[in-house]
Order: sequence, then C-alpha cells, then structure tokens
Amino acid sequence: MRRAILHLKKADPVLRSIIERVGSFSMNYDEPAFHSLAEAIVYQQLHGKAAATIFKRLTGLAGEPLTPLGILNLSEQSMRAVGLSKQKLSYLRDLAAKTQAGEVDFAHLTELADTDVVKQLTRVKGIGVWTAHMFLMFSLRRLDVLPTGDLGIQMAIRKHYRKRKLPKPQQMEKLARCWSPYRSIACWYLWRSMDIKTL
Repeated sequence: MRRAILHLKKADPVLRSIIERVGSFSMNYDEPAFHSLAEAIVYQQLHGKAAATIFKRLTGLAGEPLTPLGILNLSEQSMRAVGLSKQKLSYLRDLAAKTQAGEVDFAHLTELADTDVVKQLTRVKGIGVWTAHMFLMFSLRRLDVLPTGDLGIQMAIRKHYRKRKLPKPQQMEKLARCWSPYRSIACWYLWRSMDIKTL
C-alpha cells in the first residue's frame, strides 16, 4: 500500500494534500460472495440504519451467511414482512436464481477482468454498474476502479479540483488517468475527504 500512496502523492498535488490530511489508508473489505452482493442490493437507496435493520431481519429468516437457496426458500410474503420492497425482493430472487443456475459464479469472479465482472453482475436485475464497481472495490479488492457514477466521488472532485459543476464520466476518467493503477485507493481518500469537516 505504501507504493500506492507514494504514487498518488507524486502524481497529483491535490490528492497529496488530501492524503496528508486524511491520514493512513484503511478500507473495510467484504468477502467476494453471494452474501455481500445480496447485502449491497438491500442497502441500495436506503439510509444505513434502516438497511441494516432490514438486512438483520432477512438473515434472521434465511440464515447467515445468505445463500441462494436461503433466499429462494422464502415466500414473497415473508420477504415483504422484513421490510423489503417488491422491487428489492425481485432483485434478490433474481440474483439467487442466476447464482443457482451458474450465470453468476462467485467462485470464478476473482479470475475475471474488471470489465467481465461488471458484465456478469449487471445481468442481474437491480445490479447496475455502480453496484458492480462497489463489489470490485470492496469485495474483490481491485485497486484500479473508478466509479464514475458515484455521487460522493463526483462531489469530492468538484470541491477539491474547483469544478463549477459535477464532473461527467469522461472528465473523471481524464482527471484520474494519473492515479492509475491505484484509482480505488484515490477514491477512498476522496470519500474520506468529504467526511472530514476541516477539508
């Protein structure tokens, strides 16, 4: 990780000052498994506390860690009773069915290139490019992911790089070129920079 930090500090003076203010890097990782992706679906567009409550109720019913069979064995009624919307439960069922059928193969995702992981995961209803990017970063621990659809990253770039508007994906790609092959690390620092009041 030292090499990544040195590279980013050298490549980008704006990022260097962010890194110096934020301090040491400590990303929290998940397992690259069905459970983590199911959790990401539950958390989509929900406040952290509400999502955590729903997810705890769901694992209480289906078992922990969540498995495709655990989800498929639940009735729609019991899934609704834990607080899941009709849409979210259909996403979870689709993920479970596609995992059971081998269309999403968690055992082999680690061997795939980033673009192929995104392609495989976005076949699932309710999983877009952003969720796939988060899975690449936080579960597969890929170091060079730039989630151009992430509002937090867009806001951090606008603030620190003095942009008048939120940057478009193409502008983000251009700006982040010098961060490669450690764009995930740079993004973690940008997220953290927005949590710190002194920045």
